[in-house]
Amino acid sequence: MSKVSLCDKQVFNEFKGYASLLFGFIGAVVIFVDIPANQKIAAGLACVVVLIIAYLWLWYRANSLREINLTIEESTVIIKTGDIFKQEGLKAIAFNEYFDTQVDERIIAESSLNGKFINEHLSCTVNELDDYISNYRFDAEEIKDKNVERVEGKKQKFEIGTICVYGDYILTALSKFDEHNVAHLTMPEYLGFLISFWDKVNRVYAQKSVSVPIFGSGLTRIKGHKIIDEQDLLKIMLWTFRISEMRFKHPAKLTIMIHEGKIDKVNLLELKTARNGL
Repeated sequence: MSKVSLCDKQVFNEFKGYASLLFGFIGAVVIFVDIPANQKIAAGLACVVVLIIAYLWLWYRANSLREINLTIEESTVIIKTGDIFKQEGLKAIAFNEYFDTQVDERIIAESSLNGKFINEHLSCTVNELDDYISNYRFDAEEIKDKNVERVEGKKQKFEIGTICVYGDYILTALSKFDEHNVAHLTMPEYLGFLISFWDKVNRVYAQKSVSVPIFGSGLTRIKGHKIIDEQDLLKIMLWTFRISEMRFKHPAKLTIMIHEGKIDKVNLLELKTARNGL
């Protein structure tokens, strides 16, 4: 199923612009060139065919979009498909509220972005990363009480939105874990995370470009929003970025990376044609 409908409003509006140019060109031509009466029907049919082909091409292009550029409050924002680990600058990796590093399919899945970072892109041992996080200078309000009853994983909890800069990576606490180590978040918590995240990145990005995934895309659930998808999450991310104080000074930019397996669920044309991506 196509993510952009054949009757999509954005496709139709773009088509109207091209159609107006075509009719304007034809109108200019017929002022100087007479079309024989016996060829007018054929000429009309040719125009219809051209318009149909043009519309289908625009529709196909909309479904094939893999990258768009937006300007949000003077900041350059790129949304594209690709590998976040291959991007320049800082790269955000979402952890849970404990900053767990245990990749065992129970706490962290090996196939998750979190798991790939630890297993494939860590420049030190997991124990060294744990020590780095333990000794990191977090703000006092970011450190919460320890969960001494937790059986697996770490016990020290952190406020959602807390970040830890590690080399070229921004490790951030996104999801909450229940007693069964199932990730969850409410919508108010998700919004709070994003606003806090943008604010903290504004302090540490040091005019470097920052790449982030679609936050929340891999969560088991956002409570009360069973049908929320990547398109909705992207809109929320762009909206919170716009209302935050986060501004990237040229040439630094924000890049939101879409996993190859999720691009079919994202309508980039809708984001491109809407004001500020919203």
